[in-house]
Amino acid sequence: MSAVSALRLGVNIDHVATIRNARGGKHPDPVRAAKIAIDVGADGITAHLREDRRHISDDDIARLKATIAKPLNLEMAATSEMVAIALRTKPHAACLVPERRAERTTEGGLDVVGGRTELKPKIAELLAANIRVSLFIAPDPAQIKEAAALGAPVIEIHTGAWCHALADNDKVAAAAEWKRIQDGAKLAGSLGLEVHAGHGLDYVSAEAIAAVPQIVELNIGHFLIGEAAFVGLAESIKVMRAAMNRGRARATG
Repeated sequence: MSAVSALRLGVNIDHVATIRNARGGKHPDPVRAAKIAIDVGADGITAHLREDRRHISDDDIARLKATIAKPLNLEMAATSEMVAIALRTKPHAACLVPERRAERTTEGGLDVVGGRTELKPKIAELLAANIRVSLFIAPDPAQIKEAAALGAPVIEIHTGAWCHALADNDKVAAAAEWKRIQDGAKLAGSLGLEVHAGHGLDYVSAEAIAAVPQIVELNIGHFLIGEAAFVGLAESIKVMRAAMNRGRARATG
């Protein structure tokens, strides 16, 4: 039986910026949130610089890169503008995500199969700059195989459909989505891809998915920031880390 890799936690601080932007000014500062997250055990910080700049700003990204001591994962659309920003900023990683202006948050995974021609040169450019590239995709075999073919070293499985089914207490849909996640993680691992997961995870779902041995990183934001309103950011991250540890203890190689 092979050893199971440690499970990393990336904390997404987008919605600290959302709260700040609701009133304008500088408070609350997402960089301060990032520092708190790292102090209590986050392995990295995730921030999504959207094309419409609805939460994280260019200045936030520059300050995060200059300030934090842990890896910065820049979520971004696969556009020439965002690639240029990534090449200038040099984050540890760039996670390419789909983006539509009308959506509240990222809905669904990136269509790697349909976007192959556009994605291939952007992935190559980022990799040439020593920026780890991750593709945020649904746990669909065709998308996973195409991600590997394009040379992206990492995929992040979109867990939103599973989390929504759990929240709706739709046991049939939740079971089907859970199988897709497990099968997708196994396939990705067999293709040599590093596997991450995220979107909609809370304490319960994070503990469950932590037991999937191929998944080595969870990226969680909205739930942690929401819980922080009641218990504080540091405490919400500590409880999340404990839940992940419990789940990981059940993983087998």
